[in-house]
Amino acid sequence: VAADEGILHASGSGVPPVTKDYCIVYNSNWVSLPKTLDNATFRALENLTSTVLCSSSEAPSGVMKDKAVVVMRGNCTFLEKARIAQSLGAKMLLIASKSRLSAISDNKTDFEDVTLPVALIRYNDIVDMQLVLGNEVNVTLYSPPLPEFDYSMVVIFLIAVFTVALGGYWSGVAELENLKAVASPGERETRRKKEENVTFTPVTVILFVVICCVMLVLLYFFYKWLVYVIISVFCLASAMSLYNCLAALIGEIPIGQCRVTCCNKTIEVRLIFLAVFCIAAAVVWAVFRNEDRWAWILQDILGVAFCLNFIKTLKMPNFKSCVILLGLLLLYDVFFVFITPFITKNGASIMVEVAAGPFGNSEKLPVVIRVPRLEHSASTLCDLPFSLLGFGDIIVPGLLVAYCRRFDVQTRSSSVYYISCTIAYAVGMVLTFVVLALMKMGQPALLYLVPCTLITSSLVAWRRKEMKKFWKGSSYQV
Repeated sequence: VAADEGILHASGSGVPPVTKDYCIVYNSNWVSLPKTLDNATFRALENLTSTVLCSSSEAPSGVMKDKAVVVMRGNCTFLEKARIAQSLGAKMLLIASKSRLSAISDNKTDFEDVTLPVALIRYNDIVDMQLVLGNEVNVTLYSPPLPEFDYSMVVIFLIAVFTVALGGYWSGVAELENLKAVASPGERETRRKKEENVTFTPVTVILFVVICCVMLVLLYFFYKWLVYVIISVFCLASAMSLYNCLAALIGEIPIGQCRVTCCNKTIEVRLIFLAVFCIAAAVVWAVFRNEDRWAWILQDILGVAFCLNFIKTLKMPNFKSCVILLGLLLLYDVFFVFITPFITKNGASIMVEVAAGPFGNSEKLPVVIRVPRLEHSASTLCDLPFSLLGFGDIIVPGLLVAYCRRFDVQTRSSSVYYISCTIAYAVGMVLTFVVLALMKMGQPALLYLVPCTLITSSLVAWRRKEMKKFWKGSSYQV
């Protein structure tokens, strides 16, 4: 919402009184709201949502005197409503909107006599206010300053760095097993059957980026239908990923290995229960995905498993492919965040619109790590109750970290590439958060993560005089 955001603090008439905060949008050029609730003046709320108040004859006489009045949005301007409400004795005007909250704008010079506060509020919030607080409600308005830093960012940081580091390490373990299988002819066939990796070549990298661009544009225009396709794919992929992650852990436990035979195949009983558990976790998330109180925890667990499995499964054959992939996706990220506002009709970024749900769509794409904001602010209530980090900001640099880890295994270089690249990723995340705090707007994280990881990996390879081998990859991978 490109507008001044504030908070409506509502209090019921019970003992002790029940209170609740709601989002409002106002024009700071018309009125200045207090920054705190200290010495705030409460007004009794008069619900007149049966009228749009475009003429003084629409409101019963005397009901607005010294009250906060809420009316519906209509054909007349906000200031015309405000002048009528003020002439009838109202001290505050709330305009309920059933559509998405937008900036309040009008020519104030034609209404210099209007002095009462005017704010836009969601109609659903007015309905909720009556259900939660009753019919006798007192309200006041205030606009606390935005916090410089929200501690949910620390949780996001820890989740991202943990996932990238663990995904890279897991890829290195798989590489070590591959090398052992190559050295032992008896294990080679068994390992080949278990191998589920997919190797990216420069051509498939370019094709992958083109598909990403096409998919994002399709989501922008056909979000209402495609969002459910993405949700279905996420449920299936995350359930499989969670199974693969937990199966790898369970495989290290030497107990409970009883097996059953079916269709000439044997399978461990514990893996059957594990598969049922993973499917159930995905189904529970799908059913309760809009439950903000706890569904984010399940989405983050499934998301971390998805990212780990992706990083481990998708192999970059050499540093050349990593540079092409990360470079193209950096341009993709910057273009769809910073350039598309100059192309779209409403001046909004395609990336931001798709992430938020275009045109106020309530369904959100499950392609982000979500953590509730811990600092109370108007932005938390209005449109950003969660701090978000896209899966791509974990997976894309994670593929480079995984390649560094595999290169360490192949060259027996004591994890120097892996550790350096992981630290560079952490530094890039910190830099992203610093710019986010300074600019007060969403950032394409790859703009900071890609240079940090690519430059660090290049410097390590150059310093160790292994750039040619690092660039082309090992003969084993080729």
